[in-house]
Amino acid sequence: MITTLESINEFSTWVTFQLSSIFIIGMPLTLFIWSIKRKNKAIQKLLSLYFKISILFFISLILFIGKENFSLLILNLSTILITISVWFWSDLNRELKGYKTSNLFITTTKIWRWALTLNCISFIIQSLQDFSCMFEINKLTCSRWLEPSNNLYELINKLFNFLFGANFSEPIAKFIGLFALLIYIIGLLQWFIIKLPKSGRNSGFSNYGEY
Repeated sequence: MITTLESINEFSTWVTFQLSSIFIIGMPLTLFIWSIKRKNKAIQKLLSLYFKISILFFISLILFIGKENFSLLILNLSTILITISVWFWSDLNRELKGYKTSNLFITTTKIWRWALTLNCISFIIQSLQDFSCMFEINKLTCSRWLEPSNNLYELINKLFNFLFGANFSEPIAKFIGLFALLIYIIGLLQWFIIKLPKSGRNSGFSNYGEY
């Protein structure tokens, strides 16, 4: 019974990570290219802001490769920030509401926002079932969270070996992940302290792309 439950948990984690490759990577890139073709500033701005926030998700994956103990905690924080980033902006929300449902591009964007949100909630629910893993990922019971990062490790290792003639080891992954996390935190704090008080929930998408 326990083995069956563990298998189900492992499968659900695998499915969630596979879906994240669609909703966190694939669809946003597709929508961004689509928005450029349609010259839709609102969606371009929404996705540009999303991409900046979603960097934390990829940082968490690097930390998984480095087997940093709090990598699962960072993953969950990234999913929370990602969800907030696609719903936070009041001017973008008003703009999207102004379109008819017959507009395929906008409707697809709205569906993506909900699918992304549900995918992020799924990460959080599954993580809460392994709450101790948020602070100690190297426990045997947390191994299911490390397995999905293996494919990413193989890809990065081949690229790293091609560029530098060396293997992408765990210590290197941990160093890069922690350094990137530090830069990310500094950037986020700068936005909270300087930009948020000035602009609030206004994204200023009408000026997007103007220099």
